[in-house]
Amino acid sequence: MKKLRRILFLALMVGLLACLCCQPAFAAVTEEEVQAQVDAVGKEAVSGNVLIWFMCAIGFLKVSQKIDSFMASLGVNVGHTGGSMLAEAMIAARGFSGFKSFSSHHFGGGHSSNSTHVNAGGGGKGGGFGAGFASGGLAGVIGRKVTNNAVKTATTPSETKASGLGGLVGGAAGGIGGHIYTSSVSKGGNFANNVIGSVATGNITQMGTISGEKAVDALHSYMGHAALEAGAENIPQYQNVEIGGGRITGTEVTAEHPEGIAFGMYHADQYVAPEGQYTTVHSADGAAWYKQYAVDTVEKSPYMAPDGSIAYNESIVKKLPPTPRRKDRL
Repeated sequence: MKKLRRILFLALMVGLLACLCCQPAFAAVTEEEVQAQVDAVGKEAVSGNVLIWFMCAIGFLKVSQKIDSFMASLGVNVGHTGGSMLAEAMIAARGFSGFKSFSSHHFGGGHSSNSTHVNAGGGGKGGGFGAGFASGGLAGVIGRKVTNNAVKTATTPSETKASGLGGLVGGAAGGIGGHIYTSSVSKGGNFANNVIGSVATGNITQMGTISGEKAVDALHSYMGHAALEAGAENIPQYQNVEIGGGRITGTEVTAEHPEGIAFGMYHADQYVAPEGQYTTVHSADGAAWYKQYAVDTVEKSPYMAPDGSIAYNESIVKKLPPTPRRKDRL
């Protein structure tokens, strides 16, 4: 009996390691590959394949239930793996319906001019991340997990390394959601722009911020530059970018300002119009932003004069105008 338990334990460990090794295969799926598959065989065929996948999953669960029963008879503690086949079929049907909705929302072709931000804090259009855990069935849970991973990938600095079991399973790129975001942001895709827009307009304490090199890539995507054809002209370069809390700040390098000039962008739905000169620009998701550049400002630095009095050295520097007031604090 002890020998049999040892064999079963080793088999279980081999199976677990095999699943972990298969993670990169799933992570390699990109937004473009999913859309190409839909375009090649049609939505109906893809939906049929997903339904078959769910039925195979149910069969796997039934086999696992039998194995659990056998192990329980050997005295090995196991978890409860399910009830009737009818209940499992209902769960599969609900998950299949949610998967179709998730696929059409995230992988539909074309660029939308409307904002379809995901919302990690709950609320918002379509329920966002904050809807009930089982909302939308199994596909709803998977969809929220994918988008949460994408947000985490965007807001985690590049030099941060994943650790522990989460790092082993999800990988440094944030699992499937992280790989989809990375592929989408390089091409200015809708998925990446929706994630960026959610962080840009979200609460910093809940969503975090995008900074560093990731913020530079994110801003190129969010402002529509990444979606332009190769060789496009007059594309600015960005430095020291930070995105979050309804604001986007950084330094913009153009032919007019080759040394770089500081800029600030403020979400029009969250901030009042700023004082001084500004322009209104629109991001790839259709959101309106007030944009200001640094202006000449007199800066005074005090020093002690020979007679013991305090005098000032004056110089002209470029500084951003004061940040406009938030509408929710008026």
